[in-house]
Amino acid sequence: MIETFRAEETFALGKKIGEAIRPGTIISLVGDLGVGKTVFTQGVAKGLGIHEPVNSPTFTIMQVYENGRLPFYHFDVYRIGDIEEMDEIGYEDYFYGEGVCLVEWANLIEELLPEGVCQVKIEKDLERGFDYRRIHIDGLEVQGL
Repeated sequence: MIETFRAEETFALGKKIGEAIRPGTIISLVGDLGVGKTVFTQGVAKGLGIHEPVNSPTFTIMQVYENGRLPFYHFDVYRIGDIEEMDEIGYEDYFYGEGVCLVEWANLIEELLPEGVCQVKIEKDLERGFDYRRIHIDGLEVQGL
């Protein structure tokens, strides 16, 4: 478990992961609304060398970034109405490709995720402060974490 106390620290953690991540990695990212999933994702993108703005693709389900050291496929499945929508966007091409996939709200499509997915869960604890985050990372080996 990792604790962050400012959004900048959550971003820096994502960046460190993005710098170390390997092709074919899928990150399952879960946490309540407003917990910092997008800030973490922006850090991962920066660590991959992506310099364009990264925002949650809530209404498009997926955004592709190809100008970093690895292709980055950012999914936000919060508004997915039916799991078949994932078939329509051809998720398997991304999940089983050579890029990096990050799936916000991945718990909503658990049955589609392959084994060995890296799991990141972000939680707030308002008693510890407004910007405090508790981040659990499982299945991802990054030195210094």
